[in-house]
Amino acid sequence: MAEASDEVKTMEVPVYNMQGKEVGNMPIDEIALGETVNPQLIKQAYVRYHANRRQGSARTLNRGQVQGSTRKIYKQKGTGRARHSDKGAPQFRGGGKAFGPVVRSHAFGMQKKVRALALKLALSSKAKSDNLVILDEAKFAEPKTKAAKEAFAKLGLTSVLVVDGAELDQNFALAARNLPNVDVLPVQGINVYDILRREKLVLTKAAVESLEARFK
Repeated sequence: MAEASDEVKTMEVPVYNMQGKEVGNMPIDEIALGETVNPQLIKQAYVRYHANRRQGSARTLNRGQVQGSTRKIYKQKGTGRARHSDKGAPQFRGGGKAFGPVVRSHAFGMQKKVRALALKLALSSKAKSDNLVILDEAKFAEPKTKAAKEAFAKLGLTSVLVVDGAELDQNFALAARNLPNVDVLPVQGINVYDILRREKLVLTKAAVESLEARFK
């Protein structure tokens, strides 16, 4: 059993340069694990990301908060009309809202180990579906969008998340930011949502080394 586990935990992924040429191979063992991808866990992390970004600032006034007289609009009996209290009731124009939204947080938590596992499985799903590309480095001499467009075309990338090391090359980041369906993140900003929203995941060698150290 131990030998089978070691076998599935290691895979050779080709390494490319910015010209689209293969320059070697890199073993991936702590990212593309041989674990079965758990869609429910990945979805939970995906939904949590969106929930934590919600503002939760919607708010309406209830009948006790609207301004106006609290005097009963007419006597209880003898008018032939329905019984009412004051004009702040929800059925009146300008009255309070019944069961309206209140300021609150939509965020919910996940255990640290579960978050790490969800990220690991998202990376694994990209590797197993041949949507993982390894670059030797993501750098440009000048911040030219044309150069970034040509480089991504050579690599066959149209919808891509590029994850570099702890420090992004500013020329590369500036060149890529105007391209549609292209995201660039430092390794510490990687998350399940950004991985799933793009077709391809591109990791530099520095990002791979950082992730391997993170998951050990």
